[in-house]
Amino acid sequence: LAEEAEDLVNHTRKRTAQFIGAQKPECVIFTRNTTESINLVAYAWGRKFLRSGDEILLTELEHHSNLVPWQRLSQEKGVRLRFVPVEEGGTISLDKVRSLLSPKTKLFSFTAVSNALGTVVPIKELVSMAQSYGALTFVDAAQWIPHKPMDVTGLGCDFLAFSAHKMLGPTGLGVLYGKENCLESMDPFLAGGDMISEVWFERSTYNHIPNK
Repeated sequence: LAEEAEDLVNHTRKRTAQFIGAQKPECVIFTRNTTESINLVAYAWGRKFLRSGDEILLTELEHHSNLVPWQRLSQEKGVRLRFVPVEEGGTISLDKVRSLLSPKTKLFSFTAVSNALGTVVPIKELVSMAQSYGALTFVDAAQWIPHKPMDVTGLGCDFLAFSAHKMLGPTGLGVLYGKENCLESMDPFLAGGDMISEVWFERSTYNHIPNK
C-alpha cells in the first residue's frame, strides 16, 4: 500500500510539472497551501541567504500570505521591504517597479492576479526586470492558475506557488515550484522523515529534491 501511494504521488508530481511547464518533476514540491509554500522559501532560502541591508520588493496588491512571512524575515534579519504602489485603477506601473529595483534587491515576490481587485500583472516583464538586477523572483499564482495557462520554464521565474482548492481540487494541498538550483541550495524546511538520506547518532545527510 505504501508503494502504491508513493507511485500515485510521483505520478501526480509528474502531471503537475507538465501542467505548469516545469522541466523536471523534482522541481515540484507539495505543501499544504500557497501560504506554506511562501513560508517555506522565506525560512529555507531567506534565512540562509539574506543579510541586513538586503531588500525584498513586493507590491501593494499582495495577499497577506505574501507579506507576513517577509515581514518576519525583515524583523529577524534586518532586510528592508519595499513596495510597488497601486496606481489609480488598480494597476502597477512598470516605471515605478524599475525605479524601486536596485542591486540591493535580492527577491521580487508578487501576485500574478490580485485576490481583491482582480488586477492581472505583466508577469514576464516583471520577472525579466528583476532578474536584470540579479534578483530572484517568486510568483504567487494562486489566483492565476485556475484561469490561465502557466509555463514556468518560458516565464523564467525562480519560484511559483498555488493551491489546489482554488481550482476545485482538495483542500490542504499546495504546490511550490522552484528552479532546481534554487531548491538544491536551500536547507530543508522540516527535519526528519524522507528528507534524510543517511542518519547517525551524531549527524545526518540530506536527501535529494523533492524529498529534501
